[in-house]
Amino acid sequence: MAAVDKLFAGSIPEIYDRLLVPLLFEPYARDMAERIAGTKPRDLLETASGTGVLTRAVASRLPMHSRIIATDLNQPMLDRAAASKALEGRVTWRQADALALPFGDQEFDVVACQFGVMFFPDRIAGYKEARRVLKPGGRFFFNVWDAIRENEFAETVTEALAVVFPHDPPLFMARTPHGYHNVEMIREGLAAAGFADISAETIDHTSRAATPTDAAIAYCQGTPLRNEIEARDAGRLEEATKAAADALTHRFGAGPIEGRIRAHVFTAAA
Repeated sequence: MAAVDKLFAGSIPEIYDRLLVPLLFEPYARDMAERIAGTKPRDLLETASGTGVLTRAVASRLPMHSRIIATDLNQPMLDRAAASKALEGRVTWRQADALALPFGDQEFDVVACQFGVMFFPDRIAGYKEARRVLKPGGRFFFNVWDAIRENEFAETVTEALAVVFPHDPPLFMARTPHGYHNVEMIREGLAAAGFADISAETIDHTSRAATPTDAAIAYCQGTPLRNEIEARDAGRLEEATKAAADALTHRFGAGPIEGRIRAHVFTAAA
């Protein structure tokens, strides 16, 4: 994984929250929040919480006495999340590395991570940390994107950028968000970290954008894909975004567009 794959800073958090969250993350956040709420946790830790889409969904489903701690490696993402008045007083926000959590053993009933484990440089180490802070019998919930070919907007944007930069195509989407999707390999990693009762479910949703340009901006300017584009030529960000928008228009149409998204949802017991 490239170092820039984990960097969510500058204008990325705002664009991510405004455009990418409704485009991709909200339906999966609702699904995971329902799963978590069904376990009635008193103490919940979220890792890689981003701008708080899962945090908001969980907080709306848990009683006020539940303790919710949301962490992320990138402080700018937490700053964006903490600005939400809806979560004021409900959530403790804390900058933390999911591979070195600043919490004691067996503190939490649930650890949750929405689309974050793909960014862990050592996934088994991250799983072991999640298990360490879970109480006996506690649950670990997380999800990962399926292969990029099963996620139509991401595939289209990646193919478009390969035309703009033919000698060094930006492959962030294929390499990281969509690069860790082998269900059996993930099961093996969880088992190696000491988890049991491992379940996986594949869930399809429909990604919707008001315009192809909105979707192109979300991917090209609201994710670390932007870092890759600017590393090649900072002056070509708008050109790359337009190329992505044109490719999305060609494949899905000029008005409101829809595309398939697919993810795997995992649950495991400590």
